[in-house]
Amino acid sequence: MPGDGFLGSIRDRFHAISSKRFWKSLGVLLAFVGPGIITSNVDNDAGGITTYSLAGAHYGLSLLWLLIPITVALVIIQEMGARMGVVSGKGLSDLIRERFGARITFYLMIVLFLTNLGNTVAEFAGLAASMEIFGLSKYLSVTFGAAFVWWLVVKGSYKSVEKVFLTACVFYFSYIISGFTANPDWGEIGRATVTPSLRFDAGYLTMAVGIVGTTIAPWMQFYLQSSVVDKGLQVEDYPYTRLDVVVGSVMVNVVAFFIIMLCAITLYQAGIRVETAKDAALALKPMAGTYCSGLFAFGLLNASLFAASILPLSTAYTICEAFGWESSLNRKFLEAPQFYGLYSIMIILGAGIILLPNVPLIPIMYYTQVVNGLLLPVILIFILLLVNDRKIMGEHTNGTVMNLLSWLTVAVLIVLSMATVLAAVL
Repeated sequence: MPGDGFLGSIRDRFHAISSKRFWKSLGVLLAFVGPGIITSNVDNDAGGITTYSLAGAHYGLSLLWLLIPITVALVIIQEMGARMGVVSGKGLSDLIRERFGARITFYLMIVLFLTNLGNTVAEFAGLAASMEIFGLSKYLSVTFGAAFVWWLVVKGSYKSVEKVFLTACVFYFSYIISGFTANPDWGEIGRATVTPSLRFDAGYLTMAVGIVGTTIAPWMQFYLQSSVVDKGLQVEDYPYTRLDVVVGSVMVNVVAFFIIMLCAITLYQAGIRVETAKDAALALKPMAGTYCSGLFAFGLLNASLFAASILPLSTAYTICEAFGWESSLNRKFLEAPQFYGLYSIMIILGAGIILLPNVPLIPIMYYTQVVNGLLLPVILIFILLLVNDRKIMGEHTNGTVMNLLSWLTVAVLIVLSMATVLAAVL
């Protein structure tokens, strides 16, 4: 028909422009994402995978529902940290020192250092366990793993390190694939996910706090804000930063969901008790197949290396900001000796402890997550006081609804933490 060529030309041009705009928008988005996705995903570390595995193997599907409020809480908390980062241009520990003084900051840094050291030990324990599944001695895997993560961070820049970390996030899909290969009953799983199941025995409550502690860990709040600042994000970049936080918060809990679900429908239903993520991977082999077991073990390896890089880095950011020392991946070793020195010390101690004989790895990996859950409300109180300070945030303080949700989250976490302590004592 006459005009088809003309209309076709306009249509093609429109599609070309739309496509160009899409790729341009996607490119802009990718330029700003990173801190939120990386921070959330690294919390599915060796300790987290162990906690989720134990939750599914010991309590079945009864704890799946907890991931829904945790996801909401994580979005709320991470959003505040990211907002403080883009508005103030300072890290969380820096703001705590300025607002609450050096004494409080000093003692807080001691607690965080010890907690993060325990978490770092857990990461190298996960690295050792995952490679033992594939027949490699921990003396080789931990030594080479420690050398690799040290080299990656010390010799790289923020941009190069971030690219590696974002790539590592992709490999968490191995857990999702593992979940589908087990052929679950999605109807039963859906009911368990939306139906709260409450128990008040010490074991159940401790496990609940452990899940909260490994999904919303204290170190995350410091690392997220520090990485936002180190990336150079500004207030005008905030919409992309917020999207980054939301995507990361959902992604981390989807992975946690599949780990708990997989262990619940296999190990729990078969009455198999496991104590570590390595036990879970090995036990899955005869029940769900070699492919599923291998994917589970590979996910543990990826998570352990990923977190073994991030946790020491978070500690270095946090402590250096608290004391006013240079802290940036864009600096060389001699330009930021305290920053890279702390990072190196954490790597050496974390890997070295694992190589000692008869180290109680299981209690270290599990109870560091519980300590995270107990410490978290304290950190959140600091965050809420800071994010509502107009001297710091100007017009970007919390609104009424955001404050209500935030304080409610803190109150629930405090009650949960107290209930766990009382149940354990009594």
